Amino acid sequence: MPRAFVNGIELEYDTLGSPDDPAIVCIAGLGAQLITFHEDFCRGLVERGYFVVRHDNRDVGLSSKIEDGSRYALEDMADDTAGLLDHLGVRAAHVVGVSMGGMIAQTLAVRHADRVLSLTSIMSTTGAAGVGGATEEAAARLLRPAGDTRDERVAAAIETSRIIWGDTPEFPFDEDLARWRAETSVDRAYYPVGTARQLGAIRATGDRTDRLRKLSVPALVIHGTNDPLVQPSGGEATAAAISGAELILIEGMGHGVARPAFDRIVDAIDRLAASAAVA
Repeated sequence: MPRAFVNGIELEYDTLGSPDDPAIVCIAGLGAQLITFHEDFCRGLVERGYFVVRHDNRDVGLSSKIEDGSRYALEDMADDTAGLLDHLGVRAAHVVGVSMGGMIAQTLAVRHADRVLSLTSIMSTTGAAGVGGATEEAAARLLRPAGDTRDERVAAAIETSRIIWGDTPEFPFDEDLARWRAETSVDRAYYPVGTARQLGAIRATGDRTDRLRKLSVPALVIHGTNDPLVQPSGGEATAAAISGAELILIEGMGHGVARPAFDRIVDAIDRLAASAAVA
């Protein structure tokens, strides 16, 4: 995959579709690599006429690791994404973020409003106290050590997915997808210390609510009703803060872009992007 030197670091990224089409940049969540946006999901966007960009955030995957002791915040990660758009020669893009990626996408819209054609925040929150918190079980699961061997790390990742994705009639636990993602992530780049630093970036940034209230970008907020890691109040608060934002609650979906929801989410992003194009 190609790499871009941006904002003093290197980002690993890939693209799908034609660069002549409108760009959609997909921003992954805490400790998650670019593969969190499954290729089938991305292909759905490509089929609707978009140029899809996905990347590893700093401190995860194959992008630069910040090992010099310097601290950073979501603002820095948003600037990384803006730099990636510069590298690709993309003036402005539709921006889609999942979980922490939604926080980065929100921050990108605040800091670089002219680069964001539309904003889709999925299973994310505003950073305000009292909304979007994790359940005790989900929070405890994230703090458990993953183990020393590949098999232990894969098994731990699958179990984490089982807890945060959930198992409901609408969205039965997808063990095949969980195993594929766990094995691919562990084999590609296992680096938990970077996840801890990303968590520090979330904490350093704090509450974005007042800044979100000033946005005028077309916005969509998507959240599963069964999300134990960022509970639905986080999505509701995000939609309430952004003027004109549409809120879609997906019954039974947990903390993950689930395969049964791919088409619904892609369709919603496409509708938002189309409305932004004529606004």
